Amino acid sequence: MRSCRCLARLGLRGAEAAGLQLGDIDWRAGEIAITGKGSRTERLPLPALAGEALAAWLEHGRPKCESRSAFVTVRRPYRPLTPESVRAVMGRACERSGLDRRGTHRFRHALATEMLRAGASLPEVGQVLRHRSQLSTSIYAKVDQNALRPLARQWPGAGQ
Repeated sequence: MRSCRCLARLGLRGAEAAGLQLGDIDWRAGEIAITGKGSRTERLPLPALAGEALAAWLEHGRPKCESRSAFVTVRRPYRPLTPESVRAVMGRACERSGLDRRGTHRFRHALATEMLRAGASLPEVGQVLRHRSQLSTSIYAKVDQNALRPLARQWPGAGQ
């Protein structure tokens, strides 16, 4: 579950989580190196909540082993998680929480939605999700009808 919290807080794709190495985490600088699509590596700030989730996994969940992968299996022989096993962990976590299985992108979508509700711009969301194209980020530009309802004024003469 701690690995899921880290996915959620960082907006990682399954393959990015599977590829995360212990050396990619720079606690002193508060940064993390993420290798994403096209083998492109980006250094990103490590938000406090993501850092806490990652630290909890590394201190209390991750077995002590020779692997340099941040996420490994919890049973011997300890092996780095694959993108497929990250998706499986995510699916089981969704089921335990009573949610439909939708894969690791559920967390990315939730993070983007949360950021937009907090006032972040689409370019900021795209930067956090590491999108190369604004078109990829534009899918999050949906109108939240419930949030707009209190702002709407009654149409003149509608109450007569």
